Amino acid sequence: QVQLVESGGGLVQPGGSLSLSCVVSGSVFRVVAMGWYRQAPGKQRELVANITAGGNVTYADSVKGRFTISRDNAKNAVNLQMSSLTPEDTDVYYCNVRAFPTYRMRRYDYWGQGTQVTVSS
Repeated sequence: QVQLVESGGGLVQPGGSLSLSCVVSGSVFRVVAMGWYRQAPGKQRELVANITAGGNVTYADSVKGRFTISRDNAKNAVNLQMSSLTPEDTDVYYCNVRAFPTYRMRRYDYWGQGTQVTVSS
């Protein structure tokens, strides 16, 4: 059973910084990528950033230069450092692990429970 536990959300003023962390427990056959998505009420969940098993990183255009994703292999965690935050960054942020659960199963997306990030003065 794979579980993703997120932490680090909260309230921050515009221009401020916040860090999110996601610790992954359980095992899978092969991880394809780990990352962060966000979703506002009534909107589709969108990619914020992800990092593949090979180390390739993708960022949404709206966060390039402000957010940094990293993996902590020792802790089996994926982190998101967010800076220069604006009210437009206010959303629920979800941790994602894309993996093959076993060598026979199709690729599957695992999700955390979500953590609220609010940017407001």
